[in-house]
Amino acid sequence: MRISDIQRCDVRPGRLVEWTFSRATVEAAAVLPRDPRPPAYVQESHIRTARSVREGGLFVPTWLGAAFDLPCRADLDVLEGALCSWTLRHETLRSGFRWSGDDVCRFTLGEGDVALHREVVGDFTDAEVLVRYLQDRFDAAADALGWPNLMYAAVVREDSTSVYVAFDHTNVDAYSLQRIPDEIHELYAAGCAGRSVVAVPVGSYVDFCEQERADADSIDDTHVIVTRWREFIGRCEGRLPQFPLDLGVEAGGVLPTQKLVREPLVDADAAAAFEAYCRRWGGSLVGLLAATSLIVHELGGQPVYRTVVPFHTRVRSAWSDSVGWYVGGAPIEVPAAGDFEEALALVRAQLRANRSLARVPLARVLRLLGEDFRPTSPDMYSIISYLDARLVPGSAHWGERKAYGLIRVSYGDQVCVWVNRLHEGLWLACRYPDTGIAYKNVCLYVERLRELILSVSARTRVSSAASSSAGR
Repeated sequence: MRISDIQRCDVRPGRLVEWTFSRATVEAAAVLPRDPRPPAYVQESHIRTARSVREGGLFVPTWLGAAFDLPCRADLDVLEGALCSWTLRHETLRSGFRWSGDDVCRFTLGEGDVALHREVVGDFTDAEVLVRYLQDRFDAAADALGWPNLMYAAVVREDSTSVYVAFDHTNVDAYSLQRIPDEIHELYAAGCAGRSVVAVPVGSYVDFCEQERADADSIDDTHVIVTRWREFIGRCEGRLPQFPLDLGVEAGGVLPTQKLVREPLVDADAAAAFEAYCRRWGGSLVGLLAATSLIVHELGGQPVYRTVVPFHTRVRSAWSDSVGWYVGGAPIEVPAAGDFEEALALVRAQLRANRSLARVPLARVLRLLGEDFRPTSPDMYSIISYLDARLVPGSAHWGERKAYGLIRVSYGDQVCVWVNRLHEGLWLACRYPDTGIAYKNVCLYVERLRELILSVSARTRVSSAASSSAGR
């Protein structure tokens, strides 16, 4: 989907309806015993960071969500049934955390204890007022330190209904969001037609957390993955890599507010040509990282581009359709290259050598390193993420359904770049610190990235045309 903030996802006036967990559900959760399945390391790190930042006097919303339209004035009873059925399908959504001393402990509701409470908030005639209201509600309802930590909403009009869902990051990753519009559309359509949906069972993210944590806890500080991370961080001057261009952020200063740039990067033809050119080195992800290494060297003079590349950890088919935070990270180091092809080869070699490091949660590695790497920002490091979303069910309808993946832009000192390949081309979203220097350098980076992709794409087309002519 197109990634956006809520301010720019086609919010339109209408009657606002909200769903949260019922009072009975919340009361049932309050007396639940501890679930022996622990949080994932990434979940625990996220919760501890939120608490640390909150204790420092700053509330930093970090929820993720999705927005999409139903092409009708929704039947609220049917929509509520669809939302409830979808929630019950994914165990992490009825699981939460509480503190026991300094331990983060899980609790999990049974399916029979989960019910939604619906409330009609009222009619909104001004889209900006509605946006502010929704953002404030999601900030409060999808808080990392609270539970419940999710909320659903619908804006109902005579000819259409916009659905909004928001979750604390402990529950979802970017890929989880991509599947939501089609799954809820299907459940809603089935409800309207009076038929049931036979859903294929999905793996539980809560079970995944238990398994991943057990595997991570089985290694110690002598493990080769820990050693390689130690060496990488040492070459980063003892910290995780930052975005390699000046952001105008004072080290150790107050966490700055952030801004978001989100826009089409190139069209479908250029995206296909870029992929074709990069394919023998591994595809568009390798191409984007190679391009970035060249650009940051050109703009900032960095002799080596270091970053952490996010990879999904859905290593078993049971997790493919599961909602959860299935993400690990692998470090790469790319020396300054003479040209794009050399950069492609360097990135491919780094990914082949280091991708396996993403199998061990970075939070576990940092704990084993024996240093205090507890982050003071919701983003541990800057990232460049790539996802080819064209095979996601329902992706061909995202445009007509006004489907968006939503990120909360609040505070942070890192740069996070997401590039999604959609049917219409490459879509870019970039969250960055709100400083004049960061704005200038991020805009330069995005423009140079677009130019390089178009240049490579044009080269591919010329090569293809020449091959076609020679074959005649």
